[in-house]
Amino acid sequence: MRERVVRVQGQDEMAMKLLFWELEQHLKSSSGASVVAIDNKIEQAMDLVKSHLMYAVREEVEVLKEQIKELIERNSQLEQENSLLKTLASPEQMAQFQAQTQTGSPPTSTKPPAQAPTLPPTQPSHNSGPSA
Repeated sequence: MRERVVRVQGQDEMAMKLLFWELEQHLKSSSGASVVAIDNKIEQAMDLVKSHLMYAVREEVEVLKEQIKELIERNSQLEQENSLLKTLASPEQMAQFQAQTQTGSPPTSTKPPAQAPTLPPTQPSHNSGPSA
């Protein structure tokens, strides 16, 4: 996609150079009739610039739409994972996590909450907290 944009930009640039060269030639041989021709060339150049900008904007909008779609999908996955982790976490783990969120301190464990039910009850809760 980017390669096509670069190719179109190169073609547009060449067309612009040609139009401006023609404008210079008309200016050098200024006559009453060439003023109309110059106006037409200026209008063509402006149309070319406008179409190039619109094309570039459309391309960028498509890229951004795709990124937004991917981010929405990722957000949905993370919300589902978060819900599952909250369901599997013990009340102690949830309390510890909430305390950490309020103080802004990092989690003290890297073990997922799904392992918590298999741990002996005497093990300190800070080793079985959820990972964030």
